[in-house]
Amino acid sequence: MHTLLTLAALVAADQPLTAKVEKADPPAKLADAVRTLLDDQALVVRRGAAVVLRVWFRNPIPVKATEEQVKNGLTYREIPEGTLVGAVEFPETFTDYRKQELPAGAYTLRFAVQPDIGDHTGTAPHPDFCLLCRAADDKDPEPVEVKKLVEVSSKVNEGRHPAVLLLWPNNGKDVGVTVLDKGNGVSVATVRRPVAAGEVKTTLGFAVTVAGVRKE
Repeated sequence: MHTLLTLAALVAADQPLTAKVEKADPPAKLADAVRTLLDDQALVVRRGAAVVLRVWFRNPIPVKATEEQVKNGLTYREIPEGTLVGAVEFPETFTDYRKQELPAGAYTLRFAVQPDIGDHTGTAPHPDFCLLCRAADDKDPEPVEVKKLVEVSSKVNEGRHPAVLLLWPNNGKDVGVTVLDKGNGVSVATVRRPVAAGEVKTTLGFAVTVAGVRKE
């Protein structure tokens, strides 16, 4: 029996990752104030037939940008740190980019920039992240001060380090919804999402890490 289970796990690991946007209600465990801000379309990533994760983005995501910045194209840095970006649900335990095991369940996603100091230097190819907070610990959709956000996110791992979802640049408007191989076993799912700078509406490309961990 053990051998059969091991073979099944190996076969599953060899299945390709796919991404698709599908209609799906946000998780019921999220606070109502959070759920009402989320789209009813989720970015769903599967390995074979098994769902790896579902991401619901805020619709629209608020950004701070001038009309000139919007015209030239936005980046993640126009999202104020601590802003609620969306929510994610893992049907099974998920390993984040820092090799931390995140329990199955629903989490909010808030934007944060990795500080380029101390033991953070050089630990990720890009400094832009979403930090995950357990649904029960993050019920107010208003922006959260970064220090507080780090504390709340670290509860996922018993205070050791925030739970992270690494973001990669996705500035090309023709990428669409797909999974891209970034090398070293890292894969990202891409999608474009509506954002709003006051009354000015546009879109921003996202590429979220859905598999792979940092190399020591």
